[in-house]
Amino acid sequence: MDSKYKCVINSTDMTAIMSLHQEASTQQENNFTTGQSWGALRKAWKGYRIAKVQDDNSKMTEYASKIRKIQQELGISVASFPHLGIP
Repeated sequence: MDSKYKCVINSTDMTAIMSLHQEASTQQENNFTTGQSWGALRKAWKGYRIAKVQDDNSKMTEYASKIRKIQQELGISVASFPHLGIP
């Protein structure tokens, strides 16, 4: 009986998978993985957008500071929120 899928093991593919796994498991200084930090950033942006629709400046400021903190930890460009007084 032939299988629909073929199992192929390629050493270069395994190296790429292993290096990807090692990168995903590296720890940030706050003991969160890179994947967890990206997930938190996504949720913070979602919370910010909800607070913006509800016109809740205190929540927008809270989420904006969380977004900036996580972005700094990830080493990516940091967003500015000039309408909230956050450069």
